Amino acid sequence: MPTVGVRFGAPVGRRSTCWRGRAHVAKCKAAADATQGKKRPAYEPGRIDDPNYVRIFDTTLRDGEQSPGASMTSEEKVQIALQLHALGVDVIEAGFPIASPDDFAAVRRIAMEVGNIVDEDGYVPVICGLSRARKPDIERAWDAVKFAKRPRVHTFIATSEIHMRDKLRMTPDEVVATAVECVSYARSLGCTDIEFSPEDAGRSDPTFLYRILEAVIKAGATTLNIPDTTGWCMPPEFGNLIADIKANTAGAENVIISVHCQNDLGLSTANSLAGVHAGARQVECTINGIGERAGNASLEEVVMSLYLRGQSHFGGLYTGIRPVHIAHGSKMVEEFSGLLVQPHKAIVGKNAFLHESGIHQDGMLKSQNTYEIMSPETIGLTRESEAGIRLGKLSGRNALAAKLEELGFKLDQNELQAIFNRFKILAEKKKEVTEEDLLALIGDEMSSPRTIWEVLDVQVVCGTMGMPTATIKMRGPDGMIRIQSAIGTGPVDAAYKAVDMIVCVRNQLVDYNISSVTDGIDALATTRVSIRPKDNGVLENAQGRMAQRNFSGNGADSDIVVASVRAYVSALNKLITFLRMQQEAAEEAALNSESGSMESVGR
Repeated sequence: MPTVGVRFGAPVGRRSTCWRGRAHVAKCKAAADATQGKKRPAYEPGRIDDPNYVRIFDTTLRDGEQSPGASMTSEEKVQIALQLHALGVDVIEAGFPIASPDDFAAVRRIAMEVGNIVDEDGYVPVICGLSRARKPDIERAWDAVKFAKRPRVHTFIATSEIHMRDKLRMTPDEVVATAVECVSYARSLGCTDIEFSPEDAGRSDPTFLYRILEAVIKAGATTLNIPDTTGWCMPPEFGNLIADIKANTAGAENVIISVHCQNDLGLSTANSLAGVHAGARQVECTINGIGERAGNASLEEVVMSLYLRGQSHFGGLYTGIRPVHIAHGSKMVEEFSGLLVQPHKAIVGKNAFLHESGIHQDGMLKSQNTYEIMSPETIGLTRESEAGIRLGKLSGRNALAAKLEELGFKLDQNELQAIFNRFKILAEKKKEVTEEDLLALIGDEMSSPRTIWEVLDVQVVCGTMGMPTATIKMRGPDGMIRIQSAIGTGPVDAAYKAVDMIVCVRNQLVDYNISSVTDGIDALATTRVSIRPKDNGVLENAQGRMAQRNFSGNGADSDIVVASVRAYVSALNKLITFLRMQQEAAEEAALNSESGSMESVGR
């Protein structure tokens, strides 16, 4: 752990260890695993018994919800709070109680329910409510959180010259007096866990910060949170600010120093880690990094940085987070907030554990340590391909051969080369080559299976005055035309049920996505559907591993229902083709086995 007052970024007289090969990665992982065996220190508001422990303060439900368009219902907030409990966060900032009656009710419910779930090891999260430096705010926040086993009130007031002059229109003396008055008022209500934040600390005069922080410590604050509210600071600059606050604020040794970094310049995680390196022992962050403007420090990035490098580069720092719950928490926040995670987002983006370059794929097939510093299983993520291979135009022969073998096809060199040549042509036309495309190549078809069932006509009746009904006319593999009608919860559901009555192949709808190609009321609708066998969705591949097999289809039409039916039938045709191939392979194997038995009897 760095000594108080050490300037962050000072030379340490040795080479960087950013890359030392497989042995170094393994050593870091072993060190990370060792820290996870440490017991979480008993909670005290202004004290941490283990100087290497870093508290994680999650503000997804408060600052995260401030993202434009990210409003969540009370029930969704409770579900996220339960997931944060599963993650093991130390503090849950459940909301801004005075903002609205609904926000107050949500914070109060989280305090009463989640704030009283005690694990066997004694862990229970602190439930925190935010308030401005106003007595009505503080009283409202306390009323919302006081039923939690460990309640906290978090109050703040701006301290930068531009905020005091242009927003608050208060003098520095008035700001200090207000901060002291509000912290004292929170104590008078019975709150013994009080967090104070000097808003825009990153642009505040350091001398004034020392003054106001000393004053609120004397008034009863137990955590001092230092926010880089506008994301202005550089990592060495912010690290030095934290070190200077610890060195120059009277009483700082008796409270917890916290950091809250915004991401306006993309430095929120780096600044948070700089603050921790300089002695802060609480990090405020959000799942997926959501928040005001460009967002906050990302919980998963901070946590996994300390998980992997805390022992080797931060003097043994660790958290109490259970990383295996990260992936599920990310997906939950994405779904409830409506804020999609960018594909290349660190840790939780869908591309974080995928590899498309042929060079990378070759390395991953030989050892996953070549291009991955953590396994997806560490954060609770599973992937269909063990090596995370995604086939595209940059993929090489080894990756294609591995994927085909995974699907159950072991080809000789000539067969592989023939398929590889056709694969490259297809990959130039598509962003991603799917399992279904490979099956089509194997079956002498380039981009889609042969037409088994063909959609001829679609007719739907729907509205508010009756049950949605669909009539479907199709031509089957025998050339016969069949017609069926069905009722559903909507026109697409009714159409799919009518198709099922005709085709009679049991399946489960995995994904349904629709979008428009052009703008305007006459836009062409494109639909993508993904299904899997209902009775045998988990199939054994060539390596003896069980894996889910999905089949997708696309459809396009100016009518949304017609596009949806075409996509569904396309996926069904692929599924039927695969099932036929499986059946033919099984029959051939049985025939070979019977022939072998007869030869043995003849001998």
